[in-house]
Amino acid sequence: MAKLNIIASAALAFSCAATTLPSNASDRITGHHFATRSEAMAPTAMAATSQPLATQVALDIMQDGGNAIDAAIAANAVLGLVEPTGNGIGGDLYAIVWDAETKKLHGLNASGRSPQSLTLDYFKENGYESIPARGVLPLSVPGAVDGWFELHDRFGELSMEKILQPAINYAESGFPVTEVIAYYMKRNAEVLKDIPGFADVFMRDGNVPEKGERFKNPDLANTYKILANEGRDSFYKGKIARTISDFVEKHDGFLSYDDLAQHSSTWVDPVSTNYRGYDLWELPPNTQGIAALQILNILEQFDIKAMGHDSPEYIHHFVEAKKLAFEDRAKYYSDPAFNDVPVQGLIDKEYGKKRAQLINSERAGRSFEPGNPPTEGDTIYLTTADKDGNMVSLIQSNYRGMGSGVTPTGLGFVLQNRGELFALDPNHRNVFEPGKRPFHTIIPAFVTKDGKPLMSYGVMGGATQPQMHAQILINLIDFDMNLQEAGDAPRILHTGSSQPTGSIMEDGGVVSLENGFSKNTRRELIKMGHTLQEALGPYGGYQAIWKDHEQDVYIGASESRKDGHAAGY
Repeated sequence: MAKLNIIASAALAFSCAATTLPSNASDRITGHHFATRSEAMAPTAMAATSQPLATQVALDIMQDGGNAIDAAIAANAVLGLVEPTGNGIGGDLYAIVWDAETKKLHGLNASGRSPQSLTLDYFKENGYESIPARGVLPLSVPGAVDGWFELHDRFGELSMEKILQPAINYAESGFPVTEVIAYYMKRNAEVLKDIPGFADVFMRDGNVPEKGERFKNPDLANTYKILANEGRDSFYKGKIARTISDFVEKHDGFLSYDDLAQHSSTWVDPVSTNYRGYDLWELPPNTQGIAALQILNILEQFDIKAMGHDSPEYIHHFVEAKKLAFEDRAKYYSDPAFNDVPVQGLIDKEYGKKRAQLINSERAGRSFEPGNPPTEGDTIYLTTADKDGNMVSLIQSNYRGMGSGVTPTGLGFVLQNRGELFALDPNHRNVFEPGKRPFHTIIPAFVTKDGKPLMSYGVMGGATQPQMHAQILINLIDFDMNLQEAGDAPRILHTGSSQPTGSIMEDGGVVSLENGFSKNTRRELIKMGHTLQEALGPYGGYQAIWKDHEQDVYIGASESRKDGHAAGY
């Protein structure tokens, strides 16, 4: 029989999560017992973010004449200040935008590439078995700022000066640090305090700010002013680029001015699968978004609704579907500029049926092989919607907590450590190569039905994300939960799958269940061969907006495991 372990997971790997939910959140008189609040509803506009100040700024921007795209950029800028544990302009960005004018979805990949002067041989010659998480070696070009300006140039209404001004104001005057963010700042500082530049910004008196303490970041305010006044090129070809490259070179790193100057984002077509009448849209690799589509294609072969949410049958089938999808994720997901990624084959319905046949309904699988499809972190998530029907699904991250910890002098932000997610096996599709985008965990999501925009949502949290994207949709469709309940419901997390960095699952991995699943369900899962492990924190962070076309209103929901909320007008 599998042993029931009781340990805490490494919270730093999932800076975007908080504590687990109680099995009964409160004595509410309506809805499921685990619901923490009602859905937010508004007739004109809606925003949902992981920090209240960012939500308010998004609404203010829209009330001042901006659209959902302007609001999303403004909220992201604020979050880079108030939630540095999860995001910032030293990181990357992905977005899915529903454009009301063209009635189309547009996808943006604003992730950066590895340094041109760093080679696989360097890691081999210096004895590295994997790319380290901290310091200058895992650095890749930060793509977020270019992402902002790409979104703004294509869809924006207000000037970037107006969009960035609220974040500048808070950076100069200070803001009270909220509870979950204060917790993760402290945890990250324990690891990053000696990384060059980190303490100068985030530990100016020797300590990170406590909950409720007013924190200022004048360096970031100045950086935002430069961006507002001088534009995108100030970051990639101007003073900011010089400051980053000089600082990295001083500390024996490889990210250069030329790497920054050559950067560009990529507009991509989102891809989808239909799950019981609803189309879930994700971005293709180098992200892991299609893993959510693969999980749903497999689970569509089973009567999930009849199983019930708190049942060993449902959890077992979900975990096994995830294992199968993640084997393909480990083998195939990589930068399409360097590999022919069989995206359409991986999300093909018949392929999903074949993979579903590998599930033993009574026993947990210890290992699976990747399939043969037909050939053809540490994050924030936010969503906004405006009076014209535009909707934005945006995710942005430093990767692990506060990224690499490397904080260039005078700029006020840390650089991401996405390069850690390359493999060092020369035969792996995701092997490190100069100028290559690493495998990426952050994924925005969007749902349409009958060609109409229905739901913009995301669940931040490393490898948690595709698992939770699928669970949210299952909660809504199979288990008839409302938008808030779908996020508050206890979550299933499987870890230990094979990874795009080269590790292979041989023991079936580990299942962690939030409070709210019954003892009987846990006991039956152990009998089926699953290893259960208590985990504190890695269950993700959810935000969502739903468009009710019949009533012509927006419905918002926000992650109870985070500090933020949904609000509208």
